[in-house]
Amino acid sequence: MRAVAFAVLALVLAAPAAASERRPTLSELEGQLMCPICEGETLAQSDSPAAQRIKAYIQLRISQGATRSQIKRELVDQWGTRILAAPPRHGFDLLAWLLPIVGVLAGAAVIGALAWRWSRSREPAAKWTLTTRPLGPEEERRLDEELRRFDG
Repeated sequence: MRAVAFAVLALVLAAPAAASERRPTLSELEGQLMCPICEGETLAQSDSPAAQRIKAYIQLRISQGATRSQIKRELVDQWGTRILAAPPRHGFDLLAWLLPIVGVLAGAAVIGALAWRWSRSREPAAKWTLTTRPLGPEEERRLDEELRRFDG
């Protein structure tokens, strides 16, 4: 029964992604593609003539029934992978996805190891004990003088 519920949940969650693949929207693709002449701007952010031409091309391909993957592949063929807002998740470009994750995990491991080592290497706290030996006559005299001086 759980397997059926899991399968239904997976289909419900995958349906919008599949629909987006078959019938992409211009606004969806504008956020996933970069303007080829604007520095660091997506097509959604750019109003340059090149961005306008690419938007018109995307709208034409959507009206012709092209999928999101087809449109992106065609634009990569024309402009190269620099047109993609996120690098591909395969081949050498996979490093752009993996290196930050590996760096964060390695940093967390180093910090954890250093914290563990630091917590293990500290000296135990000094133990204070009160001595119960009685005061000698000289110590009693000095204590009495000090108390008189503070009493005023």
